[in-house]
Amino acid sequence: MRNLTLITCVLILTGNGLFAQAENIVGFWLTADRDSQIEIYRTSGGKFHGKLVWLDEPLEDDGSVKRDNNNPDRSLRNRRLMGLEILKDFIYDSSEREWTEGTIYDPSNGRTYDCYMWLDGNNTLKLKGFVLGMRFLGRETEWTREKELRK
Repeated sequence: MRNLTLITCVLILTGNGLFAQAENIVGFWLTADRDSQIEIYRTSGGKFHGKLVWLDEPLEDDGSVKRDNNNPDRSLRNRRLMGLEILKDFIYDSSEREWTEGTIYDPSNGRTYDCYMWLDGNNTLKLKGFVLGMRFLGRETEWTREKELRK
């Protein structure tokens, strides 16, 4: 009985540690070009998503808000970029210490890529978007953690 209690405690503590590691990605991230900020959050379904919450230049030259003009689906081109979900469906893989099985949408070209992410230290998030299920066919970028939403 004592061993069962000990094993249960170890499993609970280990599980909490994995949950805490998975949550390390949650927060605000400044993109590599430093022209946009993404908020990464955990959904009620337990997956991690990210939305565009700040743009250095949120308006077009004519003063209108920037929209998803490059989306291949014409019916989505009127969506505002601000608030657009660009990261979807990531899960934490504790054995690889990375977030996998998600996608990243690039509004600059309207393409969606398979993607995985990992932390390099506590304040650097590395992302790699790839195609055709081949991780080596892709592009890597690096985002920097920020403490709060930019204004």
